[in-house]
Amino acid sequence: MTDSTPRFLADYRPSDFSINTVDLIINLDDTCSQVTNELVITRETNTAGDLELNGEHLTLISVSLNDQALSAEQYLLSDTLLTIPAQILSQVENEFKLVIVTEINPLENTALEGLFKSGDAFCTQCEAEGFRRISYYLDRPDIMATFTTKVIGDKQQYPFLLSNGNKVAAGDLANGKHFVTWHDPFPKPSYLFALVAGDFDLLEDKFVTSSGREVALEIFVDKGNLHKAKHAMVSLQKSMAWDEEVFGLEYDLDIYMIVAVDFFNMGAMENKGLNVFNSKYVLADSKCATDSDYFNIEAVIAHEYFHNWTGNRVTCRDWFQLSLKEGLTVFRDQQFSGDMHSSAVTRIQNVRLLRSQQFAEDAGPMAHPIRPTKVLEMNNFYTLTVYEKGSEVIRMLHTLIGADNFRKGMDLYFQRFDGMAVTCDDFVNAMADASGRDLSQFKLWYSQLGTPSIKVAEHFDEIKKQYALTLTQTLPVTSAQKAPQAMHIPIKLELLSSEAGNTSSQNHLIELTQSEQTWHFDGFTEKPVLALLADFSAPVKVDFAQDEPSLLTIVNQANNSFCRWDAGQQLLLANIKALAVSNSYQLPQELIAMFNGILASLDNRAFIAEQLTLPDFDEVAGLMEDVDPLALTQALKDISQFIATGVEQQLLQTYDLVSQDLLAGKDMVANRALKNACLSYLAVLPAHQHLLAKQYKHADEQENMTESLAALNNLAENDLPELDQVLSHFEEKWQDTTLVMDKWFAINASVVSENIFERLQALISHPLFSLKNPNRARSLIGTFAMRNPEYFHNIEGKGYQFLAEQIELLNSINPQVASRLITPLIQFKRFNLHHQGLMKEQLIRLQGLSNLSNDLKEKLDAALAD
Repeated sequence: MTDSTPRFLADYRPSDFSINTVDLIINLDDTCSQVTNELVITRETNTAGDLELNGEHLTLISVSLNDQALSAEQYLLSDTLLTIPAQILSQVENEFKLVIVTEINPLENTALEGLFKSGDAFCTQCEAEGFRRISYYLDRPDIMATFTTKVIGDKQQYPFLLSNGNKVAAGDLANGKHFVTWHDPFPKPSYLFALVAGDFDLLEDKFVTSSGREVALEIFVDKGNLHKAKHAMVSLQKSMAWDEEVFGLEYDLDIYMIVAVDFFNMGAMENKGLNVFNSKYVLADSKCATDSDYFNIEAVIAHEYFHNWTGNRVTCRDWFQLSLKEGLTVFRDQQFSGDMHSSAVTRIQNVRLLRSQQFAEDAGPMAHPIRPTKVLEMNNFYTLTVYEKGSEVIRMLHTLIGADNFRKGMDLYFQRFDGMAVTCDDFVNAMADASGRDLSQFKLWYSQLGTPSIKVAEHFDEIKKQYALTLTQTLPVTSAQKAPQAMHIPIKLELLSSEAGNTSSQNHLIELTQSEQTWHFDGFTEKPVLALLADFSAPVKVDFAQDEPSLLTIVNQANNSFCRWDAGQQLLLANIKALAVSNSYQLPQELIAMFNGILASLDNRAFIAEQLTLPDFDEVAGLMEDVDPLALTQALKDISQFIATGVEQQLLQTYDLVSQDLLAGKDMVANRALKNACLSYLAVLPAHQHLLAKQYKHADEQENMTESLAALNNLAENDLPELDQVLSHFEEKWQDTTLVMDKWFAINASVVSENIFERLQALISHPLFSLKNPNRARSLIGTFAMRNPEYFHNIEGKGYQFLAEQIELLNSINPQVASRLITPLIQFKRFNLHHQGLMKEQLIRLQGLSNLSNDLKEKLDAALAD
C-alpha cells in the first residue's frame, strides 16, 4: 500500500543515523534478482530511536545485525518500511553492520523506477526515490555513503556489467556467469546509484583534463547504432572543456560512461560516472535526426555532465531543494548552448518554453515556488517551475551581481560545500558573500509562487527633458499565499530616441524592489521608446499597453535582439487576442509591413526564423481569461492566412533563395530554419501547397530529416490530400528505427482533421505502439493533447475523453508518465465554462479510480479542490 501522507519542508529533521559504506552484491535475473546490501551505519545521537529503512516492492529474504541473523520477531516489516527497533540497536555499538538480502522482479517493473528491464538490458532509475525499490535504505538525499557494487550476470547475455565509479575487479563465475566490481570513491546519496547490464555497441574516446589526467569516455548503445553516438561523444568533450574554461571544474573519476536506453521516464540521469540516457538524447545521424535533435542532444549531454559538480559533488539536503541542482544546472547548460550557437536564438527558444508552459503551470492548480513546501509524490515536482523558472532565478542572480562575482560565488560555493548535501539558502548566501550584495529579499523567489506581473507607466517632462518610468509589481494572491511580498527583480531596458534622423539608445539595469518605484532618465529631446526586459532579464509578465508605432520602432531599431523579437511577438499577441474575441476585428496592414521588413534583410537567418514564428496556443491562452479554445485556434489560423497572403511574394522569394543556399551547402542549420518558417506560411495558400510534397520528396532523396518533418508537419496541420500517402511512405521506410517512428506517431497525432479520433484509435492498436514505452506514449498521446488544440478541445469533449482513457490505463502501468500527460486537463480553469465542465467531468471520473496512484491523486485533488 502506498503512503498518501504529504511531507512538508518545515518538518525536515536530520537523520539520527548515517551510512558510511554500502557494499552491494546484485545477482541479476529477469524475475528474481537478488540484492545483498551490507551497510555500515553510525548512530548519530544518543537519543536515536528506531532505524526505519525505506523499501517498496521488495521481497525480504534475511536481515542480520553484526553478522547475527535477526528473526522476524526482531524487526517490523510493512509495505514501505523495514524497522529495526531501538531496543535491538541498543545492544550494539554506535557503529554497526547491517546486512539485508532482498529479491526483486525487474521484468514486471513497468513503472521504470529502481531496477527494471529496458528491452533486453537491465537498467536503473533511482531519482527521486527509486533506490527503495532495489533494497531497504535510508532513501533521502542527505544520507551520503561510499558505494562498492558487485554486479553478477550471464556473460553471454550481459557482457557489460556497469555501475558507478571506477572498475576495481572482474572475473568469470560458474554456470556461464561473470562479475564486475565497481567502487565510487565519492560519497553519494542513493538517488545517484546506477546499474546497467546488457550487450551493447561501445564507442570509446578520451578527454585530457586541464591538470593532465586522461579520462576514458564510453558511450553504450544498442547494437547497430554505434555511428549514431558520435555527435553525443563530441558534445561530451565540448561540455568537459567548457566547464573547465568557464567555471574551472574538472572531472574527477577515471572513466565517464553514458548508456542509451529506449525505455526511460526522464530525458537522462546524472548518476555518478554512469549516466543513463533516454536514447532520443544520444542517437543521431544526418538521415534520421533533425537539427533540433542535434541541438537537444548536445544540451542534454551537457546538462547531465554539468551535474557532476552541481548535483553530485554538492547535492540537495532534501527534495524540496531540488532547484538547487536543477535550476543551476539548466542555467549552466543554457549558457553552454548560447556559447556553442546563437546566444540570441537560444535565449528566445528558452523564453518560448517558459511563457507557453511554465507560466501556465504558475497559473494552474499545481503552482508552487521553485522550492516547494509540501509534497505528496516527489516525481510531480520535476517541473518546469523547478527547472526552467529555477534557471531564470539563477540568471537573475548572474545579472544582479555580474559574471565575475557569479564565478567567485560558484568558487566559494564549492569551497564551502564540496561533498555535502545543502540548501538553496546555502547557494544564495555564497553568492551574497562573494559579491558583497544583500540578497535577503532576492530569496523570496525561492518561497513565493506565481509569475509576477509588472505594470508600466510612463511620463515625459518636456521642460526638464526627462523621462520617468514607474513600475508596479504584483504577485498572485492564493490560499497558500495571502500576502505576497515585493520581489527583487532586475530589469534591463533600452531607451530608443531619434534626433535628426539618427537613432540612439540608452541601456540601463534597474532593480525593482518595492511594490512601486519610479526612475528618471535624462538626456532626451523627446519621449523615448521603451524596450523592456532586454535579454528577458526576469521571468515576469508585463502589463504595458504599448502602442503599435512604438513596438514597430523596437522591432526595427533596438540593439537588443531579444527586444526586437519580443516587440514583434507583442504585436502578434495583441492581434491574435483581438481576433479570438471579435468576429469583426480587422488586422492592420502594419503587420504586413513588419514582416516585409523582417524578410528584407537576411543577415541572421536563424533569428529571422524566430521572428516569423507565431506565438503558440498555450502562450496566447495564458494571457486571456475565459478562453474559447476553438475561437483561439481559428484566430491563429486567420492571422497565419493574413500574413501569408500579405507577404506571399517575399516569402516565396526567401524560400527559393534559401533553398539555393542550402544546395550550395551554406549555413545549413540557419537556412533550414528560415526555409521551414517560410514554408509554414506558404502551406496555408493553395497556390503553394504543392511545395510540401515536393520538399518531402527532395528531402527523402537527400535523407534530410529536418526538411522531411517540416513538410510532413505542414501536410498534417493543413490536412492535405497527399498526407496519408506520404505518411505511409515514411512509415514503410522507417518502421525499424524506433526514434523516427516516435516522430511518425507524433505527426499522426497532430493531424488537424475531423477523422482524428478514428486515427488515434487505430494508432493505439498499431503493432509498434505500447503504453509501456514512455517515448511512444508521449509521442502519440502527449502530442495530441499539447499540439492539436483544435481537436483536443473538441466541442463535445472527445479529446478530453481520449486523454482520460489513456491516463487511466497508464495509472496502472507507469504513474509518472500518466501524471505528466494529465497537465492539459488540470489547467481547465483558463477556459470558458463549457470546456471547463467537459474537462472536470473527466477529472472527476479519474479521481474516483480505486487504484489511483499518488502521482495522479496529488494533481487531481489540487485541480478539483475548488
